[in-house]
Amino acid sequence: MSADFEQTGWRTRVRQLALLFLFSGVMAFPCSGRAVEILVFAAISLTDALKQVATVYEKNSQDQLSFNFAGSNELARQIDAGAPADLFFSADEAKMDSLAQRDRLLAGSRRSLLGNTLVIIAPKGASFSLSNPDQLADKSLVKRLALANPDAVPAGIYAKQFLMKIGIWDRLKTEIIPTENVRACLAAVESTNVDAGIVYKTDALISHEVKVAYEIPKEAAPHISYPLAVLKDAPHAEAAKRLAEFLASAEAARIFEEYGFTMLP
Repeated sequence: MSADFEQTGWRTRVRQLALLFLFSGVMAFPCSGRAVEILVFAAISLTDALKQVATVYEKNSQDQLSFNFAGSNELARQIDAGAPADLFFSADEAKMDSLAQRDRLLAGSRRSLLGNTLVIIAPKGASFSLSNPDQLADKSLVKRLALANPDAVPAGIYAKQFLMKIGIWDRLKTEIIPTENVRACLAAVESTNVDAGIVYKTDALISHEVKVAYEIPKEAAPHISYPLAVLKDAPHAEAAKRLAEFLASAEAARIFEEYGFTMLP
């Protein structure tokens, strides 16, 4: 065998081994820039705003967003039961507190981001409006009042606190029609199955089938706060952190404000 042939064969073998090693390294250490699907558990009142945020975010990120929208109480229950969520965006602090107490949140990732207000709504064709929220107890005006479940759902809990504050909760509580979440309350008013409901202002703004009969002044309503946090066992924690930063950005704030949310300091 000639020396030239031996040298050529040796070089070929070295190249083959190098390629094999490189390929093995790629398989063992996936590229850190690989796109992932971030699963966000979010309060149902955030549905429309977050879908628009997702459109903007996905255009500028390799990552894709997937959402599970429901009442914050139900989402917290699913997370506590082990649902593989990456980020939780709650409509109140209490549901986030419950997960923090169970050590479900990634340390340092929690922040209170959005504010909202409450409104009393009626079907678009309703003949009445309210000059005072006490009129909710007037059966000649409102026979059927819907709230998101006031014992569990943030929007309903906020509404209950307000009705207690103005002194008419005890007169109404046995006749209130509870719904699964705030969007179900909105739907009940839209369909005229009830005479009125209490929802977030952001929910009323997206509907063409209801009118605002009374806007509850912010100073009279409970403090409404939407916190978010990356979950401790998030399958894609680093990607979820990047998303959380974007949700707190000025670009995302413009979208939230378009839908009627306020940014908390």
